[in-house]
Amino acid sequence: MANNVLQYASVFQSELDKAAVEQATSGWMELNSKLVKYEGGSEVKIPQLDMDGLADYDRQNGFVEGAISLAWQTKQMTMDRGRQFTFDEQEVNDTNFVLTASTVMGEFQRTKVVPEIDAYRYSRLAALAAEKGRAVYGYTPEEGTILKQLYTDIAAIQDEVGDDTPLVITMATPVAALFDLNTSLARSVAVADFQQGGINLKVKSINGQHPIIRAGSGRLKTAYQFNDGTTDEQKKGGFTPAEGAQDINWIICPRTAAIAVSRTDKVRIFDPETYQKKRAWAVDYRKYHDLWVLENKMNTIRVNIRQAKA
Repeated sequence: MANNVLQYASVFQSELDKAAVEQATSGWMELNSKLVKYEGGSEVKIPQLDMDGLADYDRQNGFVEGAISLAWQTKQMTMDRGRQFTFDEQEVNDTNFVLTASTVMGEFQRTKVVPEIDAYRYSRLAALAAEKGRAVYGYTPEEGTILKQLYTDIAAIQDEVGDDTPLVITMATPVAALFDLNTSLARSVAVADFQQGGINLKVKSINGQHPIIRAGSGRLKTAYQFNDGTTDEQKKGGFTPAEGAQDINWIICPRTAAIAVSRTDKVRIFDPETYQKKRAWAVDYRKYHDLWVLENKMNTIRVNIRQAKA
């Protein structure tokens, strides 16, 4: 039985991490974590590369030697979240435990975990953008002005990174619907391929160049309260918009700007003979996650917010 429990835990952990990348609308940000060093727990190391620019070539002395600096910054993932689920032994047994638990954990991941990860990442990007003066306030999307505002925000980033850098536009679903409802706006939109995790998505894009990733407006607020699950008003856990939270119309940034990391900690499974509180199977689920933007990438982000600046 012990070997089976360990095998179940390993499968759950691998599949949950894979699903988190594929199901989250922000899952593409995790592709930037390939260079991140992760050795377990809540700590990661992120590379910061810096180098000298060009210098004059001298025909007598040759090249001026330049310096390259690669430093690893240790970061702590601030989001440390978890839940324990139990399955009464009269309802499940050795035969159907895997099917029951995988169904429950898969639904939990899809409906509770992934939306919270998205919400945290977008609100984190909005907070960083506001701090660095990269947020635009007070625009209510309308059919007659949305393209002008969108192109203005895109141009502000291209002025920093050039026209050839692919940008990703994360847009609130009600805002993106303007392109569906207006035939003149639809002419500026084309279908493009977008790789996320192990799947290839068909998404709409501006001029076939900048993919538009739609996210529910409930995930695109500037601030959230992430409930602790213990105090009376927060026992249901999950997340809710913070008081005074504003609505994000869209976030624009290069695909390489945000470094997102999410890791399912070692899943623990206890059979009814081991679990002491009651006669039941128990599954412990713990998720670490966070998002960072390196200082030299902050000028490549633009966040458009509906309300005026508070």
